[in-house]
Amino acid sequence: MSSATIATETALSSSGRRAWLGPVGLGVAATAGVVFAGAVAPHGQAFYPQCPLYALTGVYCPGCGATRAVHALATGHLGAAVHDNLLLLVALPIVLYLWWGWAARTLGRAGPPRIHFPSWTVPAVLAVIVVFGVVRNLPFAPFTALAPLA
Repeated sequence: MSSATIATETALSSSGRRAWLGPVGLGVAATAGVVFAGAVAPHGQAFYPQCPLYALTGVYCPGCGATRAVHALATGHLGAAVHDNLLLLVALPIVLYLWWGWAARTLGRAGPPRIHFPSWTVPAVLAVIVVFGVVRNLPFAPFTALAPLA
């Protein structure tokens, strides 16, 4: 066996052994973030970053209220979480499902069935994000309900 083959097999096996670090590290970091946001309410805390768009313009971006929504979910207040950032609550199950599949396959398990997204998925998701960002800033009902709680 040549030294190049041995080096390639060693690199593949060592990277394969470390491949689990991605999904596990992301899972640990996300869990730590949720625990922290659940333990320390984001209302009035100086160390939670304020949205730059909102700070400069007073316009809510599609992510505004996400930290408060995570806090509300972690403390069992689903209604407040929906009000703080509906888009996060819609995206969360999809993101968790995709993470579960990534983690399972990386760890050599079957995992959930793969989702095969059509080619128009990325433009459609971007359009939904933009529309949500615009609609949540409309100053009349029912759209005012999409603005995060103050």
